[in-house]
Formats: sequence, structure tokens, C-alpha cells
Amino acid sequence: MDIKFTEEQQLIRKSARQFLMDKCPSSLLREMVEGTKGYSDELWRQMAELGWMALIFPEEFGGTGGNFMELILLLEEMGRACLPGPFFSTVVLGGLTILEAGTKQQKQELLPKIAKGELIATLAITESESDYDPSSITVTAKAKGESFIVHGTKLFVPNAHVADYLLCVARTEKGKDPEDGITLFVIDGKAEGIKYTLLNTMAKDKQYEIFFNKVRVPKENVLGELNKGWGLLKKILQKAALAKCAEMVGGGQQVLDMAVSYAKKRVQFGKPIGSFQAIQHHCSNMLVDLDGCRWVTYKGAWMIDEDIPYEKEVSIAKAWCNDAFRRIVALGHQVIGGVGYCEDHDMPLYFRMGRMAEITFGDSDFHREIVAKQLFSAG
Repeated sequence: MDIKFTEEQQLIRKSARQFLMDKCPSSLLREMVEGTKGYSDELWRQMAELGWMALIFPEEFGGTGGNFMELILLLEEMGRACLPGPFFSTVVLGGLTILEAGTKQQKQELLPKIAKGELIATLAITESESDYDPSSITVTAKAKGESFIVHGTKLFVPNAHVADYLLCVARTEKGKDPEDGITLFVIDGKAEGIKYTLLNTMAKDKQYEIFFNKVRVPKENVLGELNKGWGLLKKILQKAALAKCAEMVGGGQQVLDMAVSYAKKRVQFGKPIGSFQAIQHHCSNMLVDLDGCRWVTYKGAWMIDEDIPYEKEVSIAKAWCNDAFRRIVALGHQVIGGVGYCEDHDMPLYFRMGRMAEITFGDSDFHREIVAKQLFSAG
């Protein structure tokens, strides 16, 4: 692996960091988290004007032709700012899925709107099992004339309340293998028969239960191949897991920066607490974990861009980042102390962000199983 960031990539990181420092202070962040919508229309518009939504898409679909590493760098800065909102669900879960499997007509219709910030999308996959396994898909889609009738309940669907389109994973056929008979559909978010219920999550993010009550979906809204959607979904979930790692890298960097800054200023026994070995070791351990997160994440992104099989490396990254981010936040709390547990401090924001990121797109045990299967099936 040889990672050398280009001047353009360095500019993406620098400009994103400066923009979020200027435009997304803690006061706005808390306002978005507590608000019913979950994001700022003005901030979303400015992000679109900067080309953030267009970054990963080809120029023929209104994008700027960026690669996955550039998306990772952008998400890292979003994680550093603990930025809420529908960017992840729209660009990573929605846009990349459409780009990967959509027909030319679907791409031409939807991707330019995503790139301009005019369309919000999300992916509805998890159900009562809350697992990323084909056997957990029980929402059905039955063919009827020129349509499919989608029925059942999805859980933990991000930003569903503001989504123009829902990419729904449903079972269209029962086969011997649970992976068979799974299909993705592009569903109008305002279609008749859809009911949304906000879930009360630790991170206060906007995740919803969606009940599809015999929702009619035209056959041309099938995304990818009928009954063969699991292979596509598995690929998207791997990319989404790595994208979530990038957010944890950025969040971990901010937690470390807050801890070091506090340790330099906080005086006890006549000297800054950063002069004490215990505090220095806490911060050193945070940096060790953070650098591990950063490099396994960058390696995964590099492999995706180089079109090298990446499933094992992405699962290594997610398993490591899940555990390491938890340790980083715990040590940050140790350094900052009691004030870091107060709601008007930023530390609780990163604690909640980490706990949600840890279980999203597979927890550590889930990804260790993937790594183990790769190890023991080799040779």
C-alpha cells in the first residue's frame, strides 16, 4: 500500500475542516440534534454548493468524478465535527447503490439530483433481528400485474422522514439459500401505505421504523437484478462500514485534541495535568488507537479504489475501529474528568456517536466472523 495524498485530496480535507469549523459550531450541532428535522437546510445547501454530494459520482451523472478515498477524507472531517444529517444515507447508502446497480435511466434521473443536493435518499434493510444477514429479511414484495406489493416493517432507517426515496430490501422469492430471492426497490418516500415512527436512540439521531402496508411499487423501480440483490447489498454494506470507520477516525481525532488541549490548560498541584505521566500515557494510548483506526481505514479505501478484493480488510477496519473508538472516548473522559460528562460539553456527543457507529453495519463480533471465515477458507 502506497498512500500519497494529492494536492486536491489535501485541499478537500483542509477546506472541509475549515468549513465545518466556521459553519457548524456546537450550538448549531445541538440545535440539529434536538430538532425534528435533524439537519439544517442552509448547511445542506452550502454543502451541495461546495460539491460534497457530487464528489463520488461520475461527471456524466452530475458528479465531479472523485474516488472512494476522497469520500473517506470528507467523511473523516464530518465525523470530526460530529455532523448529523442525511449526507451518509443519501450519498453512501443511496447514491452508491444506485450508481452500482441502477439502470441508465435510474442513474440519469436520480444521481444528478443527489449531486445537486435536491434529493435525499436512504436504505431500509434491518428488521426485528437487527442483523445484516439475508435470513433476517422478511419484508415481502409480491408481483401483481405491472407492480410489486411491498409489505412488512423495517427498523433503524436513517432520515426516512425527509427521504424522497427509500431503497428497500425485500424478499421476492423463497429459495433454499437465504441469499436467493432478495431484491432492492426504489420507493417514493411519500407513497401511499407508508407509516413512519421515530425511534428513541442513544445518539438522538433520526432513525425510523417504517411500516410498508401493501405499498404498490412499479416494476421499473426494481434496482439491480430481480431475486439477486444480496450480492449487491453485501458490497454496499462493506463500503458503508468503511465509511462509518472514517467518521470514527474523525471523531477520535477530535476527542484526542480536546483531551490534549484540556490537559495542557488544567492545573492541579501547581502544574498542568498534562505534565503527569498517567495523563501522558492516556493520551499516548489514544493516539496509538487512533493511528491504527486511520491506517486500516485508509488501506480499505485504497483497496476499493485499486479494485483489489477488500472484504476481509474492511471487516478488520470495522472491528478495530469499533473497539478502538470506545477506548479513545473512555480515555478522553478519564483525562477531562467530570466536566466531560456534562451535557453542555462536547464529549457526550462523541460518546453517543461512537456507540451508534459501533453497531451500525456490523459490530466487532460480526466482522470478526467475516475475517475468520476468510482465514479458514483460504487454501
